[in-house]
Amino acid sequence: MKQKAKEFAEKAHQGQTRKSSNVPYITHPIRVAEKLEGAGFSDAVVCAGYLHDVVEDTTYEIEDIEAEFGSRVAELVAAHTEDKSKSWQERKQHTIDIVKHAEIDVKNLIVADKLDNLLGLEQDLDSQGEAVWRNFNAGVEQQKWYNSSIVENMLVGINPEDAPSYFAEYKDAVKRVFG
Repeated sequence: MKQKAKEFAEKAHQGQTRKSSNVPYITHPIRVAEKLEGAGFSDAVVCAGYLHDVVEDTTYEIEDIEAEFGSRVAELVAAHTEDKSKSWQERKQHTIDIVKHAEIDVKNLIVADKLDNLLGLEQDLDSQGEAVWRNFNAGVEQQKWYNSSIVENMLVGINPEDAPSYFAEYKDAVKRVFG
């Protein structure tokens, strides 16, 4: 099922590139899925890692995910999918609220995604400087608020010793990027 999810995501994101580069977009979901698999999560969570941006950024709907991968994968993807009709602030606040109150698998998926995004941003800042911020819908202060809020809420309801190591890696990356 994981290989099928990877292939589905590759097809869905074909031709898309990362925000600040010409790097194929699919590299991001692959890294997220690999992070989740490396942490020992279920096939459903790993598949959701591959598919987490499909509904948000392509023509596929959540029903397509459910038909191909079942209700559990669809639930995970749906929990992570932003409603693009809402403002940036509303979408990010919704994600923060989801992270705070979600079940552990959803938290794991979201933090793995946010970590990979932030590591990519950190590389772009190193290579391109502050001009990178022009590629975003929100400036550095809003991005700091968002990422810091994810850190503040990612461990709500779980024992910190049960969190995968990449939660700490994300917290450290937020400190490096935003001070």
